[in-house]
Amino acid sequence: MAKIICIDDDRDILDTCEVVLEGQGHTVETAVNGKEGLEKALKLKPDLIILDVMMDDSTEGFHTAYKIRQDAGLKYTPIMMLSSVNETSPLKFSANDGEFLPVDAFMEKPIKPKEFTAKVKELLALKKEQINVEGRKA
Repeated sequence: MAKIICIDDDRDILDTCEVVLEGQGHTVETAVNGKEGLEKALKLKPDLIILDVMMDDSTEGFHTAYKIRQDAGLKYTPIMMLSSVNETSPLKFSANDGEFLPVDAFMEKPIKPKEFTAKVKELLALKKEQINVEGRKA
């Protein structure tokens, strides 16, 4: 199955991701911030990165996504943005935000396991040319 890195500062979210994804047969690594997540991703070359928006600062996930896309070895790794930003911010994000963010999916917390695993499966099936590497809608 797939190697997946979950990057989030909320231990409960990381634990949930691990339980749900490992239950599907995937190998899961976790990181508590963008810097640690990027370091792990550079070493492990995951098949999917699940990334929170707000960690050490309110836009850390966005900056991390752009750094991932700048690395030749990670550029074509699908990214799922997972956040509760819609509950805590006047800004609202949706699936259409791939038009300006270099991510392939956006999912709100708390995760719903069936929807979450379906989206993971969908992202793992993307072909290289379908990956949103420049902030255009895939």
